[in-house]
Amino acid sequence: MAKLTDDEYEAAVERGKVVFETEPHARSVRFDRKTGMVIVDLYNDCTFTFPPRQLQGLEDASDEDLAQVEVNGLGYGLHWEALDADFTVRGLMAGRFGSETFMAKHRKRLRAIMTQVLQQQPPHAA
Repeated sequence: MAKLTDDEYEAAVERGKVVFETEPHARSVRFDRKTGMVIVDLYNDCTFTFPPRQLQGLEDASDEDLAQVEVNGLGYGLHWEALDADFTVRGLMAGRFGSETFMAKHRKRLRAIMTQVLQQQPPHAA
């Protein structure tokens, strides 16, 4: 294993501080059985929610398993031990809910929704 110098270590710590200050990090997470949503409280005092059954590997998860979510890695990720599932907070907030193949199906569904919404919009006045 390579050994870091003190300068390299300090530079890495500084990079970590910048990432922590500029990217979303979870302070806490919980599953709300009533709404079926996961609620993530961030260190920047914002709250982010998402439907966990839209995530790859969590589609058929029980409420009990979804409730066992925990924050890991200084708030970088969310982890479901019983489901062997991990997702980054940054990725979830960007709408990345699984692999590229999984997301292709998700994007197809979103395109269909967008088409439907656009068809309901009145034309712009000239």
